[in-house]
Amino acid sequence: MKQAFGKGGASVPRIGQGTWNIERAPRSEAVAALRHGLDLGLCHIDTAEMYGDGRAEEITGEAIAGRRDEVFLVSKVLPHNASKAGTRKACEQSLRRLGTDRLDCYLLHWRGSYPLAETFAAFEELLAEGKILSWGVSNFDVADLDEALRIAGPGKIACNQVLYHLRERAIEHAVLPWCERNGVTVTAYSPFGQDDFPEEHSAQGKVLSEIAAAHRASPRQVALAFLTRRPPVVAIPKAAKPGHVEDNAGALGLRLGDEDIARLDAAFPRGRKPRGLPML
Repeated sequence: MKQAFGKGGASVPRIGQGTWNIERAPRSEAVAALRHGLDLGLCHIDTAEMYGDGRAEEITGEAIAGRRDEVFLVSKVLPHNASKAGTRKACEQSLRRLGTDRLDCYLLHWRGSYPLAETFAAFEELLAEGKILSWGVSNFDVADLDEALRIAGPGKIACNQVLYHLRERAIEHAVLPWCERNGVTVTAYSPFGQDDFPEEHSAQGKVLSEIAAAHRASPRQVALAFLTRRPPVVAIPKAAKPGHVEDNAGALGLRLGDEDIARLDAAFPRGRKPRGLPML
């Protein structure tokens, strides 16, 4: 199943491939994993200039060589590079590392000291030149999104990439509904958490395992299906091994029933609305 990336944007699968820390794996294995993901339909690849100081972009570039037209490619500019001139320079450096002439989407990694209007003006220039095909933001709370919308106008912000996993559902309070109303795709990063995925024998892990067994799926596939149950959400789990890539891709065809969703909702309550948006 695919959905539009932003209002009227390109169609992407609800499961993609993240690259945060992928440079820690042997390079040949990381490249092979990304390519295997493409073979399995995981054509949305997300990276950033920050990841491994550009090494993740270089690995991604090697993986997509000769297959660029199959890929929906996303990268990000760091806040301290997000002046008008700095954004252009950062984008061009990312393009060189990736070995491509365009990004399908370019994001501001999180808010910094440069005015949003300045960064967005650079995005619009890059868009006009064909160096990027859309742009968006990352780690933006509702107040940030409101300001971004006032500056950019409707239909410009393609996505908001945010932390979202079973044990961190803060975006469901306000950020996700805002994005639904405004045609903004929500990209869930770290969809399995940070080394804290529920253990099989824990109470939460048992719920996941029981639902997984009923669907002949894995617990991680169930987690991905739950996170992407609402149309605006896509997820970008990182995988540097073929087996992990195959497991992630298996979530593409998994649909949870209302009872499954209710059980997961009870096992992983979203909790109270936090004062600020959680991020890594």
